[in-house]
Parts: sequence; structure tokens; C-alpha cells
Amino acid sequence: MAQPVSPDRAQPSPRAGGDRSPATAAEIWDANHDGVYTCDEWKAYLGRLFDRADRNHDGNLTPAEFESVRRAGSALADADFGYFDENQDGKITRREFVEKPNEFILQNDKNGDCRVTPEELKGAPTEQKQPGGRGKRS
Repeated sequence: MAQPVSPDRAQPSPRAGGDRSPATAAEIWDANHDGVYTCDEWKAYLGRLFDRADRNHDGNLTPAEFESVRRAGSALADADFGYFDENQDGKITRREFVEKPNEFILQNDKNGDCRVTPEELKGAPTEQKQPGGRGKRS
């Protein structure tokens, strides 16, 4: 399985970039600013970035177009084109881009509901995660 997107690691990833502060990076894509970080919000954020970067509106990002994603903010500043280009065809489709999981959610979503709450961030005891993988809805 590929390394998930990491806009919020303490150390930058060569693949997916990183803000030095998890809270700051996640706040960028917390659409309703409620302090709960969801998979849907992450995908919506990536969708908006994709739409802005796809200058010729062909549904793909070229390496040149991808540079605007990297300049859009700290969440993907160090992102690697090849990480998103799953089939290595020299372009990134909307699906390849938007469907990448978010490592912040994978690491902090204690109950597997695709939401990271303030309680989960504080390390409060939560319901045990069910088998089946992180970031998947049941």
C-alpha cells in the first residue's frame, strides 16, 4: 500500500509534504472550522486544489500544473508528483489526487469513523477501532 498523504507530519515527507504543525495544517482543510477533521473535508480540499491547478480543464494535472498545488500552501508544499501519479503515465487524474488518504486522519482516528475529534487528538480513551482499515466508512 502506498504511503498516505502527510500534510501534517512533524517531519516533512519526501512524498507528500508537511507543515511543521499538525494543527495548523489540518485547520487549512477543516472546512467548517469545528475542530473535527474529516475524510470528506480532506477530499473536498484536494478537489478544490485540483480544480485550481487544472488550468486547461482536461481532468489531469501535468507536472507543470502540479507545481501550483505545491505553491497553494504548506499542506502539500513538499508533495511529490510521482506519489500521486499511481500509474506513472505522466499525469495525475482527479481520482488519483483526491482519493489519497490523509496520514493525519490515519494516525489520529482512533475509532475508525473517518473523523478526528479534539478528544482523539488529546488522547482521550475512545471506542476500539474495528478491523478493516483506517479511513474507511462502514
